[in-house]
Amino acid sequence: MAGGSAIRGSRIGAGPMGEAERGDAAPRAFVTYWCANGHEVTPSFSVDASVEIPAQWPCKRCGLPAGQDKDNPPAAPTAEVYKTHLAYVKERRSDTEGEAILDERLGELRDRGLIQ
Repeated sequence: MAGGSAIRGSRIGAGPMGEAERGDAAPRAFVTYWCANGHEVTPSFSVDASVEIPAQWPCKRCGLPAGQDKDNPPAAPTAEVYKTHLAYVKERRSDTEGEAILDERLGELRDRGLIQ
């Protein structure tokens, strides 16, 4: 027989009454959400008046946003296209401004004798 314990699988403080000794559970409201892939998510919220039930909830299966309207779920967010450093520079400067800056910098390097 492997060395074991007679109380394996039990936790400290667990008695014969189990969870009932902790008192009554708070009243809960179950809200169903659907994502664009048709997955159904049903989280529970407190019935307390101060709790605001969100319009969207993330789907546990695919991560897309899920809404309460099964026939019209929220659209998947669009991924922003990756931009290079040059693309960001071109957004800030026109071609003529870029040429002027380049000419200025090349002039400084020529004055120092670093380029011809």
